[in-house]
Amino acid sequence: MLCQTPLACILQSMNPDNSTPNSQNPMIIEANPGTKDKKSTWKSLLKELVIFAIIALGIVLPFRIYIAEPYLVDGRSMDPAFATGDYLIVDKLSYAISKPKRNTVVVFRYPNDPKKSFIKRIIGLPGETVVIKDNTVKIINAENPDGFNIDQSYVAHPSMGGEMEKTLGGDEYFVMGDNRQESFDSRSWGPLPAKYILGKPILRLFPFNKIGLFPGKDSLESKA
Repeated sequence: MLCQTPLACILQSMNPDNSTPNSQNPMIIEANPGTKDKKSTWKSLLKELVIFAIIALGIVLPFRIYIAEPYLVDGRSMDPAFATGDYLIVDKLSYAISKPKRNTVVVFRYPNDPKKSFIKRIIGLPGETVVIKDNTVKIINAENPDGFNIDQSYVAHPSMGGEMEKTLGGDEYFVMGDNRQESFDSRSWGPLPAKYILGKPILRLFPFNKIGLFPGKDSLESKA
Protein backbone atom coordinates (compact mmCIF):
# COMPACT_ATOMS: atom_id res chain seq x y z
CA MET A 1 0.00 0.00 0.00
CA LEU A 2 1.38 3.31 -1.09
CA CYS A 3 0.50 6.63 0.45
CA GLN A 4 1.42 10.12 -0.47
CA THR A 5 1.93 11.01 3.21
CA PRO A 6 2.22 8.98 6.45
CA LEU A 7 -1.08 10.49 7.55
CA ALA A 8 -2.83 9.13 4.49
CA CYS A 9 -1.52 5.63 5.30
CA ILE A 10 -2.91 5.87 8.81
CA LEU A 11 -6.32 7.01 7.57
CA GLN A 12 -6.48 4.22 4.99
CA SER A 13 -5.47 1.59 7.54
CA MET A 14 -8.33 2.75 9.78
CA ASN A 15 -10.86 2.18 6.99
CA PRO A 16 -12.17 -1.40 7.35
CA ASP A 17 -12.79 -1.66 3.59
CA ASN A 18 -9.45 -0.04 2.68
CA SER A 19 -11.56 2.33 0.63
CA THR A 20 -10.68 5.85 -0.40
CA PRO A 21 -12.10 8.94 1.24
CA ASN A 22 -14.77 8.91 -1.49
CA SER A 23 -16.04 5.43 -0.59
CA GLN A 24 -19.58 4.71 0.59
CA ASN A 25 -18.65 4.72 4.30
CA PRO A 26 -16.33 7.69 4.80
CA MET A 27 -15.08 8.67 8.29
CA ILE A 28 -16.68 11.95 9.30
CA ILE A 29 -14.95 14.37 11.65
CA GLU A 30 -16.92 17.50 12.60
CA ALA A 31 -14.62 20.39 13.34
CA ASN A 32 -17.46 22.90 13.92
CA PRO A 33 -20.55 21.61 15.77
CA GLY A 34 -23.82 22.72 14.33
CA THR A 35 -26.74 24.64 15.82
CA LYS A 36 -28.32 21.48 17.18
CA ASP A 37 -25.39 20.85 19.52
CA LYS A 38 -25.45 24.46 20.68
CA LYS A 39 -29.10 24.13 21.66
CA SER A 40 -28.32 20.92 23.49
CA THR A 41 -25.51 22.65 25.40
CA TRP A 42 -27.78 25.51 26.45
CA LYS A 43 -30.49 23.10 27.60
CA SER A 44 -27.95 21.18 29.63
CA LEU A 45 -26.61 24.38 31.20
CA LEU A 46 -30.11 25.59 32.03
CA LYS A 47 -30.93 22.25 33.62
CA GLU A 48 -27.81 22.42 35.78
CA LEU A 49 -28.64 25.97 36.87
CA VAL A 50 -32.17 24.96 37.88
CA ILE A 51 -30.84 22.00 39.87
CA PHE A 52 -28.25 24.23 41.55
CA ALA A 53 -30.93 26.80 42.46
CA ILE A 54 -33.14 24.13 43.99
CA ILE A 55 -30.27 22.69 46.03
CA ALA A 56 -29.16 26.18 47.16
CA LEU A 57 -32.72 27.05 48.17
CA GLY A 58 -33.01 23.79 50.07
CA ILE A 59 -29.88 24.69 52.04
CA VAL A 60 -30.36 28.43 52.54
CA LEU A 61 -33.99 28.42 53.71
CA PRO A 62 -33.55 25.88 56.54
CA PHE A 63 -30.29 27.62 57.48
CA ARG A 64 -32.02 31.00 57.83
CA ILE A 65 -35.06 29.56 59.60
CA TYR A 66 -33.31 27.33 62.12
CA ILE A 67 -29.60 28.22 62.32
CA ALA A 68 -28.65 31.83 61.52
CA GLU A 69 -30.10 34.93 59.92
CA PRO A 70 -28.79 38.41 59.00
CA TYR A 71 -30.10 41.54 60.72
CA LEU A 72 -29.45 45.24 60.23
CA VAL A 73 -29.37 47.47 63.32
CA ASP A 74 -31.53 50.59 63.23
CA GLY A 75 -31.40 52.96 66.20
CA ARG A 76 -29.17 54.05 69.11
CA SER A 77 -30.66 52.01 71.96
CA MET A 78 -27.58 49.76 72.16
CA ASP A 79 -24.97 52.49 71.69
CA PRO A 80 -21.98 52.18 71.93
CA ALA A 81 -22.00 48.37 71.46
CA PHE A 82 -24.15 48.58 68.32
CA ALA A 83 -25.01 51.44 65.97
CA THR A 84 -27.34 52.08 63.07
CA GLY A 85 -26.11 50.23 59.99
CA ASP A 86 -24.37 47.38 61.81
CA TYR A 87 -24.86 44.18 59.79
CA LEU A 88 -25.15 41.20 62.13
CA ILE A 89 -25.46 37.44 61.79
CA VAL A 90 -27.71 36.10 64.52
CA ASP A 91 -27.37 32.57 65.88
CA LYS A 92 -30.87 31.09 66.16
CA LEU A 93 -29.84 27.59 67.19
CA SER A 94 -28.18 28.12 70.58
CA TYR A 95 -31.32 29.07 72.47
CA ALA A 96 -33.16 26.09 71.10
CA ILE A 97 -30.89 23.92 73.27
CA SER A 98 -29.89 26.33 76.06
CA LYS A 99 -31.14 29.39 77.95
CA PRO A 100 -29.85 32.96 77.73
CA LYS A 101 -27.55 34.23 80.49
CA ARG A 102 -27.52 37.59 82.21
CA ASN A 103 -25.69 40.33 80.24
CA THR A 104 -26.17 38.43 76.96
CA VAL A 105 -27.27 40.52 73.98
CA VAL A 106 -30.34 39.02 72.32
CA VAL A 107 -32.46 39.68 69.25
CA PHE A 108 -36.18 39.13 69.75
CA ARG A 109 -39.61 39.91 68.42
CA TYR A 110 -41.34 42.80 70.16
CA PRO A 111 -44.14 41.13 72.17
CA ASN A 112 -46.67 43.88 71.39
CA ASP A 113 -45.91 43.75 67.66
CA PRO A 114 -44.11 40.51 66.63
CA LYS A 115 -43.46 41.92 63.16
CA LYS A 116 -40.78 44.14 64.70
CA SER A 117 -37.42 42.86 65.97
CA PHE A 118 -35.42 44.46 68.78
CA ILE A 119 -31.90 44.03 70.11
CA LYS A 120 -31.29 44.44 73.88
CA ARG A 121 -29.25 43.05 76.76
CA ILE A 122 -30.67 40.58 79.30
CA ILE A 123 -30.73 41.99 82.83
CA GLY A 124 -33.17 39.82 84.76
CA LEU A 125 -33.68 36.05 84.51
CA PRO A 126 -36.87 33.99 85.00
CA GLY A 127 -38.17 34.03 88.57
CA GLU A 128 -36.04 37.00 89.65
CA THR A 129 -37.14 40.39 90.91
CA VAL A 130 -35.63 43.45 89.25
CA VAL A 131 -35.47 46.63 91.32
CA ILE A 132 -34.44 49.85 89.57
CA LYS A 133 -33.70 53.04 91.46
CA ASP A 134 -32.04 55.90 89.64
CA ASN A 135 -29.02 54.29 87.91
CA THR A 136 -28.84 51.26 90.19
CA VAL A 137 -30.27 47.88 89.15
CA LYS A 138 -30.69 45.28 91.91
CA ILE A 139 -31.45 41.61 91.31
CA ILE A 140 -33.22 39.54 93.95
CA ASN A 141 -33.34 35.75 93.51
CA ALA A 142 -33.23 32.50 95.47
CA GLU A 143 -29.43 32.57 95.72
CA ASN A 144 -29.41 36.24 96.76
CA PRO A 145 -32.54 36.96 98.86
CA ASP A 146 -31.09 40.31 99.94
CA GLY A 147 -30.29 41.17 96.36
CA PHE A 148 -27.16 42.37 94.57
CA ASN A 149 -26.43 45.32 92.32
CA ILE A 150 -25.42 44.33 88.81
CA ASP A 151 -22.24 45.72 87.23
CA GLN A 152 -23.19 48.20 84.53
CA SER A 153 -19.69 49.23 83.52
CA TYR A 154 -20.63 48.76 79.84
CA VAL A 155 -23.31 51.48 80.10
CA ALA A 156 -22.07 54.71 78.52
CA HIS A 157 -25.40 56.55 78.71
CA PRO A 158 -27.09 55.98 82.12
CA SER A 159 -30.77 56.69 82.64
CA MET A 160 -32.09 60.00 83.88
CA GLY A 161 -33.54 58.42 87.02
CA GLY A 162 -36.80 56.69 87.94
CA GLU A 163 -37.86 53.76 90.10
CA MET A 164 -39.60 50.46 89.43
CA GLU A 165 -39.81 46.89 90.69
CA LYS A 166 -40.81 43.85 88.65
CA THR A 167 -40.98 40.15 89.50
CA LEU A 168 -40.52 37.91 86.48
CA GLY A 169 -42.47 34.78 85.65
CA GLY A 170 -40.95 31.37 85.03
CA ASP A 171 -40.39 32.07 81.32
CA GLU A 172 -39.83 35.83 81.37
CA TYR A 173 -36.71 38.00 80.98
CA PHE A 174 -36.07 41.64 81.78
CA VAL A 175 -34.17 43.37 78.96
CA MET A 176 -32.66 46.84 78.64
CA GLY A 177 -30.69 48.74 76.04
CA ASP A 178 -27.13 49.77 76.83
CA ASN A 179 -28.11 53.34 76.01
CA ARG A 180 -30.44 53.67 78.99
CA GLN A 181 -31.53 57.18 77.98
CA GLU A 182 -32.89 56.22 74.57
CA SER A 183 -33.89 52.57 74.93
CA PHE A 184 -37.48 51.39 74.64
CA ASP A 185 -37.32 48.19 76.70
CA SER A 186 -38.78 46.20 79.60
CA ARG A 187 -38.97 49.36 81.68
CA SER A 188 -41.66 50.58 79.26
CA TRP A 189 -43.46 47.50 77.95
CA GLY A 190 -42.72 44.85 80.58
CA PRO A 191 -40.99 41.45 80.66
CA LEU A 192 -39.94 39.57 77.56
CA PRO A 193 -41.51 36.09 77.22
CA ALA A 194 -38.92 33.47 76.22
CA LYS A 195 -40.91 32.43 73.15
CA TYR A 196 -40.12 35.74 71.44
CA ILE A 197 -36.33 35.39 71.68
CA LEU A 198 -34.82 34.71 68.25
CA GLY A 199 -31.12 34.38 69.06
CA LYS A 200 -27.89 36.23 69.77
CA PRO A 201 -25.48 38.05 67.42
CA ILE A 202 -22.40 35.93 66.70
CA LEU A 203 -20.83 37.92 63.88
CA ARG A 204 -20.65 41.56 62.76
CA LEU A 205 -19.88 41.94 59.05
CA PHE A 206 -20.28 45.70 58.73
CA PRO A 207 -18.87 48.28 59.24
CA PHE A 208 -15.60 46.76 58.08
CA ASN A 209 -13.54 48.33 60.85
CA LYS A 210 -15.73 46.52 63.43
CA ILE A 211 -15.88 43.07 61.85
CA GLY A 212 -15.63 40.43 64.54
CA LEU A 213 -17.11 37.46 66.37
CA PHE A 214 -19.61 37.78 69.23
CA PRO A 215 -20.17 41.54 68.99
CA GLY A 216 -21.55 43.12 72.15
CA LYS A 217 -20.38 40.21 74.29
CA ASP A 218 -19.46 41.59 77.70
CA SER A 219 -16.89 40.05 80.01
CA LEU A 220 -19.57 40.04 82.69
CA GLU A 221 -21.65 37.52 80.73
CA SER A 222 -19.52 34.56 81.84
CA LYS A 223 -19.92 35.60 85.48
CA ALA A 224 -23.72 35.75 85.38
